[in-house]
Amino acid sequence: MNETASLESNLDNKSKVEYHVSNIQETLDQPIIIFLGESLFKQILDTENGKYELINAQSPELLINLIVNWNTYYSKKPEAILLSDNVLSKLNAEKLEKHKKNSSFKTVPLIVFSDRKNEQTKDLARSIGADEYFHKPIKFKSLIPRIKFYKRLKEAGFSKEDSILNEDKEYSMYFLKRTFDITVSLSILLLVSPLLFLTALIIKLESKGPIFYISKRAGTNYKIFDFYKFRSMQVDADSQLEKLKETANQYQDGNQFVKIKNDPRVTRIGNFIRNTSIDELPQLINVLKGDMSIVGNRPLPLYEAQLLTTDEHAERFLGPAGITGLWQTLKRGKGDMSAEERIMLDRIYVRKNSLLFDFKLMLKTIPALIQAEKV
Repeated sequence: MNETASLESNLDNKSKVEYHVSNIQETLDQPIIIFLGESLFKQILDTENGKYELINAQSPELLINLIVNWNTYYSKKPEAILLSDNVLSKLNAEKLEKHKKNSSFKTVPLIVFSDRKNEQTKDLARSIGADEYFHKPIKFKSLIPRIKFYKRLKEAGFSKEDSILNEDKEYSMYFLKRTFDITVSLSILLLVSPLLFLTALIIKLESKGPIFYISKRAGTNYKIFDFYKFRSMQVDADSQLEKLKETANQYQDGNQFVKIKNDPRVTRIGNFIRNTSIDELPQLINVLKGDMSIVGNRPLPLYEAQLLTTDEHAERFLGPAGITGLWQTLKRGKGDMSAEERIMLDRIYVRKNSLLFDFKLMLKTIPALIQAEKV
């Protein structure tokens, strides 16, 4: 036993925390990650040239004490808590959740790692309120977007019940949701009919071409349908897309999705109706037809949908296609949005799938309607 281990063995839990943390100098510009489990230390030791400060909690008791006394030693919250599966059975789930709720750790993601898939381990991970359970190797660089994703999800007010860790649910369009969709879409169309007429007139006067942009989209169960929007771009916009995908696509991580920042194809009136979401109003016709729902996962252009056919990606198509959804409320207009985060948000929506959750998302959609960025 070395000198440090010998000293720590003679300290009580609170003193161990004080001793442990006092030997770690906080660097204000470095994010902090707490981990527990020696196998994890080997995986995340190379943390992108020291961009992250790692704190080894050393034991389940010390982890809980570290959470309780965190604000005494640090001025900022950690980015995440990473746990190896072999420590789960030793953790007091009730005590861990209690102290997380009563501290600044409420929005800190908790992620469990295992060498292989194990349902018992998954159940333990769920019991301690974990946000994710990994049962295959993952590079630290790939882990960071997941951590940011769950951190943003929790900060937006979504609970562990919204986590992707929860069991799969099959989607079916139930009566109440369909009734709600018809009532809301018809009411809004009647209410904004003068605005629809005025928008159509200005589009026709400003540039040659059709009033509506109609494209083929893939919705629930990959069903293909005609998707309606007010035309906000030049008539030859589609022919310019391939070149713009290479130079201006906001999604650069695998390129499953395409969203052009400061799109040069957008007309003057198009810029206004996109930033105010007026261009989306004709999709209420799709809702009335039954192609879409008010709330759901965005129907994708066929060139995007054909890239998302693996089991993990295909899950997003098990839910309803919608005008607004989970990723719009959390990520719309954010330059750091990744395709991976968007897919995870879509999968979470499929698993939640309830009218109450739809109401919650509709309320969160209102402040997201006016975008800060031209995307």
